[in-house]
Amino acid sequence: MPKILVIEDEASIRRVLTRILIEESDTYQVEEAEDGVQGLEKIKVTDFDLVLCDIKMPKMDGEELLEAVKKIKPEIPIVMISGHGDMETAINTMRLGAFDYISKPPDLNRLLNTVRNALDRKQLVVENKILKKKVSKNYEIIGTSAPIQHIKEMIEKVAKTDARVLITGPNGTGKELVAHQLHQKSDRSEAPIVEVNCAAIPSELIESELFGHVKGAFTSAVKDRAGKFEAADGGTIFLDEIGDMSLAAQAKVLRALQENLIQRVGADKDIKVNVRVIAATNKDLKKEIEEGRFREDLYHRLAVILIKVPALNDRRDDIPLLIEHFTAKIAEEQGNAPKQFSQAAVQLLQEYDWTGNIRELRNVVERLIILGGQEISENDVKLFASK
Repeated sequence: MPKILVIEDEASIRRVLTRILIEESDTYQVEEAEDGVQGLEKIKVTDFDLVLCDIKMPKMDGEELLEAVKKIKPEIPIVMISGHGDMETAINTMRLGAFDYISKPPDLNRLLNTVRNALDRKQLVVENKILKKKVSKNYEIIGTSAPIQHIKEMIEKVAKTDARVLITGPNGTGKELVAHQLHQKSDRSEAPIVEVNCAAIPSELIESELFGHVKGAFTSAVKDRAGKFEAADGGTIFLDEIGDMSLAAQAKVLRALQENLIQRVGADKDIKVNVRVIAATNKDLKKEIEEGRFREDLYHRLAVILIKVPALNDRRDDIPLLIEHFTAKIAEEQGNAPKQFSQAAVQLLQEYDWTGNIRELRNVVERLIILGGQEISENDVKLFASK
């Protein structure tokens, strides 16, 4: 049920606004405040979905209240109520973050449309927050072993900076989890993180994928297209498997890092971008440099911070926690109650040689849940988790 606060020092206007809102919908809960100070106190203790606020008021005017609310509850949409002489101020409040403004005396249709739109916007904000929490859970780093604790500490130290990070480690170890945690804990978290799998894109298309192209740049370029760097502007670009990138594309990435400028394929105009770059690879880039397949200058640009993700065999203490995590996740996906693993089954899985790392463990856990008994036994592991 939407909660709306009306802040207006003129009692007659306050009552009119309240009556209009209640008559519009019997689901609206409407509270009143006679000045900005009283209104702010109510906002501090109640989660309102919308605030209608007069601009000219004693004690605290609408602009002051708007600035105060944006600091403590920025998600609340605030609609300003402006008198005839307040129009310039009303427009200024939009720059300060007001959702909209309506003039006195309020036009009924305009008022109700603005209220509906503001409440819809609040609902979207709430849904986006829920979605972000779900996405965040998908990239949770599970484990308490010393190597994982070290990585978590590194993330906490590095995330708030714009330092470039190179994440190394074997396939299947969860390098993408580190990249997402760095983004989610950064000041760029409201902007997108754009992933590029450099190994999955043909070498002749990687430049277009990263930097975009203009119409006619090549045979299939039928219209202008922005690249991943532009899509990540203000946020983070995650270059996964960067060791597989062509030398020509490496040169362009180097320029983007040095100058914060990119150029679409077939264009001669520079485009300025503000992007944090996180890269990952399962290759030994120093060996790749020696063999002429990777640029040394690009390596040094990328490897400001190095984070090495250990193989699962080097963090066996985390396997019981990982089994518990995957069991709960798979049960949620399948709509079933989670199965239990016997202590003997877990101990046996801890002794396995996990060449495929966490990705392999997840697959084995799913196979055991499908094929094993109600409690996964040591015998189930011997039967169904064989290499």
